[in-house]
Amino acid sequence: MHRRTFLTTILPAAAATSQLTAQPEPQWGGPVLDTHLHIRADADACFTHMQGCGVTHAVLLTPVADQERAKAEMAKRPGHFVRSVRIDPSAPESGKALRDAVKNGVVSVGELKFHLALDSPEMRRVYDIAAELQVPVMMHIQTFPHFDGELPYNTGYPQFHKVLRAYPRTTFIGHGDLFWAHISADVPTDRGYPAGPIKPGGLTDRWLSDFPNLYADMSANSGNNALSRDQDFSRGFINRHKTKLIFGSDCSCADGKGAGISQNKNPEASRLAGKCVARETLGLLQRLASPQVFRAITWENGVKLFKVKV
Repeated sequence: MHRRTFLTTILPAAAATSQLTAQPEPQWGGPVLDTHLHIRADADACFTHMQGCGVTHAVLLTPVADQERAKAEMAKRPGHFVRSVRIDPSAPESGKALRDAVKNGVVSVGELKFHLALDSPEMRRVYDIAAELQVPVMMHIQTFPHFDGELPYNTGYPQFHKVLRAYPRTTFIGHGDLFWAHISADVPTDRGYPAGPIKPGGLTDRWLSDFPNLYADMSANSGNNALSRDQDFSRGFINRHKTKLIFGSDCSCADGKGAGISQNKNPEASRLAGKCVARETLGLLQRLASPQVFRAITWENGVKLFKVKV
């Protein structure tokens, strides 16, 4: 990438509050922001994964109890990380915890993955706080169980447009099986990851167009599956929503190359067993999108959404 082109792509994102520094360009032609990297037990494991898959920066998805550990990781790798905060919205202390975390440098809320309805009072309280503090909310939306006994998360998605309309000042990031299944108007109920051709008119596709406050996190098998199942449709989808899509990995492999456990041994995600989800999705995006759109999805959109200063 020429120096003039590179500067043109990053300068619009410079007005923000958190600090990241530049890094030499990896194999993806420029910096990559992983917006969905769960903090790991080993302090070096997140950075090892990033180096292995060619990601340069990441949002550490961090439970409220692990904020100090995330800050230590950020201090050890200056300029590579920002962090989120996750807490059960039904916890009595959730409101104070969210406000305190943002006051102390958190850039987003999430990933929220709890057994609540999207329009529940507990979630609505989070939406109000996120609007007040001007940070995005990332939500895992899933109804089909991956394992026996697994309960649904963030239920009521077919009526989510009512929430989007009621909270125009809240920025929502959708993620998860059902969110991505609704890229199609035909959504089966007997699986989490539908296969085959996509029928136009899906709720997620429509709402990304209709609501400025909805964004889509492309991480995990759910995002990769949605974009790989019908690539002719996906090319149009990506171009149509090129300012609303953000790259994330949500990958559990050890080295950014597929070693160790991938996708938490989810039986429905066996198609990605032994593979790094980040590498697979970045490669898929390179094939489906123009270089300019690839750069927007893997860097510019996330930098702007999470108010990351470059």
